[in-house]
Amino acid sequence: MKKILLSFLTLIIFFSHFSFGVVLADDLDLPVQSAIAVEADTGKILYEKDSDKVRDVGGLSTLLTTYLIFEAIHDKKLSLKDPIKVSEKALALNAIEGAGSIPMVANSYTVENLLTALLVGNSSTAALALAEKVGGSEEQFVKKMKQKLADWGIQSPHLINATGLNTYTINGNSEGKDDENQLSAYDIAVIAKHLLEDFPEVTKYTSKPTALFSNMQIENPNLMLEGMPNYRTGVDGLRVSNSSKGGISFAASTTQNGIHMITVVLGVDAVDGDPYARFVATSSLMNYVVRTYISSIIIKEGDPYQNSKVTVQDGKSKTATAVAKKDFYIVEKQSNQIEPKIKFDSSQTQFKAPLSSGTTVGKLQYSDPDKVGRGYLEGKQPSVEMVARKTIEKSFFLKVWWNEFVRYVNEKL
Repeated sequence: MKKILLSFLTLIIFFSHFSFGVVLADDLDLPVQSAIAVEADTGKILYEKDSDKVRDVGGLSTLLTTYLIFEAIHDKKLSLKDPIKVSEKALALNAIEGAGSIPMVANSYTVENLLTALLVGNSSTAALALAEKVGGSEEQFVKKMKQKLADWGIQSPHLINATGLNTYTINGNSEGKDDENQLSAYDIAVIAKHLLEDFPEVTKYTSKPTALFSNMQIENPNLMLEGMPNYRTGVDGLRVSNSSKGGISFAASTTQNGIHMITVVLGVDAVDGDPYARFVATSSLMNYVVRTYISSIIIKEGDPYQNSKVTVQDGKSKTATAVAKKDFYIVEKQSNQIEPKIKFDSSQTQFKAPLSSGTTVGKLQYSDPDKVGRGYLEGKQPSVEMVARKTIEKSFFLKVWWNEFVRYVNEKL
């Protein structure tokens, strides 16, 4: 009888655990002020909570600083081996508690060294030193930050520095101005998407639990990385922030069940200063995404979609087959029963021969029937370039002449 009762209780505990582990759509209410989850490649919004509300974000704004640094490297205006002399203004940040301080024993470091200090150790000194190098001054760099956000459709952001530090924290003056960089969770997601899309090498730094800086081991405050207390497989970044006004926040990236996602949690409710609260909230958000959504391939690279063809004028063939330039995925809810709305649009009514293989001839556009909030970052729904599968040579010259004559007669006479 005892064995039967024990087995029965075991089953109850098992099924209770199973049912409470499933997070249904609209049931997730994270203990945060703002949050958003997006699919990193398409920009599809998968979850949001007050994601448009502008808040004090502190160090999360250095994701934009990081973007501009990598952009300068990409444009050959900066090299990883370039030495940077750290200014007195930047070195002074080392003495400030909460500035992600890493002892600087010299006043000159390479760009590579400072990127490591910034992206692994959250060093404000490194952020400012790099910003001054790229912008000429912090003030000029902040102008670059604002212009870049404007290019991405984020107008009039409140940005005051390159580090995300509060002005009161920097000045240490009780009568000083209490001001800080302000962005929304949506804004942070836009920045993170561009950073990962344009400079994926950033995760070479952000995915490191520890690193060497000037022969000293530094630790990443992202506790979801391998070997850390809140380790979760697939997490490779991006930035932890402790804002004096906005509270604790975290922007993360990971690939789970084929979904490359970006998550942002701002103003996390940390009971009794729980150091793991932001990571627990992020993990809950990631769990929700993988239980709710699925990534599906619509078309593989080099394949046509249904009857995707374009008209070719004066070619040996009257049409050219359009094929996908790369694999095309969409993300949709697992319970979704609506047929995907996908349409091929040619970029022009016809193409003149010769038409070379690989020439862009149109795009395949997906119209999402099940959107969350704005639907997609920057209002861009998923699409893929379609290119000519084969080269279409020009027809025999007499045939071309005859075609031109027929067109002249039809159009002019």
